[in-house]
Amino acid sequence: METEGNRTHLTNFILMGFTTDPLLRILFFVLFLLSYTLTLTGNLGLITLIYLDSRLHTPMYFFVGSLSFLDIWYSSVYTPRILYDCVSENNGMSLAGCAAQFFFSAGLAQSECFLLAAMAYDRYVAICKPLLYTTAMPKKLCTQLVIGSYIAGFANAIVHTGNTFRLSFCGSNIINHYFCDAPPLVKMACDDTRVYELIVAAVIGCNVLATTVLILGCYTSIVTAIIRIRSAAGRRKAFSTCSAHLLSVSLYYGSILFMYSRPSSQHTPNADKANALFYTVVNPLVNPFIYSLRNKDVKAAFKKLLGRFIVCF
Repeated sequence: METEGNRTHLTNFILMGFTTDPLLRILFFVLFLLSYTLTLTGNLGLITLIYLDSRLHTPMYFFVGSLSFLDIWYSSVYTPRILYDCVSENNGMSLAGCAAQFFFSAGLAQSECFLLAAMAYDRYVAICKPLLYTTAMPKKLCTQLVIGSYIAGFANAIVHTGNTFRLSFCGSNIINHYFCDAPPLVKMACDDTRVYELIVAAVIGCNVLATTVLILGCYTSIVTAIIRIRSAAGRRKAFSTCSAHLLSVSLYYGSILFMYSRPSSQHTPNADKANALFYTVVNPLVNPFIYSLRNKDVKAAFKKLLGRFIVCF
């Protein structure tokens, strides 16, 4: 801690996590270890299938593999720290460590928003302009969209992190959360946070709004195109190619918007922790299953790979 005038500014924090009960901490450790193992296995497995099966070397699966890669790192920003806090008596985190976790959390979260928007554009071209799909979505463009998602995401993270950690924090150094997130940090700020909240609303709001408008615009055109398809089988096939992405977008954007669209006065620690679980732990866990369980191409690729494995042994 550093003292300036009558204020003691915080230079380290203590994360409360989910509970202080020893038995419940063990239970949470087992649950989060299981979820993290499934997250890594599911996403790495999906990436491996896409890489090994030539039938999955299409723009759609390139984006799905890119999303799985992002979700591996996104989950790794949070879950290892949660596991550590469940078994350790020292839940301390330095100001620099808090800022680093905040930066990567914000960067990967914003990158996923842009990546989901790029995936919506891919589905729009595939359904609304099927004859031009191969030429309209070359590998170079797909790579540029993925790289652009990361650049835009981390550019926003620089602004968001700088805006947050220019604040001075004082009072209790206990963060009633399982990671360094904006709502609990703002409550610990000594400074007037009105300008901070305006900048957050402008930066995050504009980016989320821009990607949301793009996604909604793409799906408006997609729905219009699907309605024009005469056969019921054709409509089902067209819709099935979008259903996984639409579900993923709904889960992710729903939890993000619910979390950050409310003013800081309406945030409560337990509600924030429960809501944050959806986009930090649950979403990376369920995404590979969303994109594979009802996907005939992925299931066929898995059976083919499993057959090769059995023959080898």
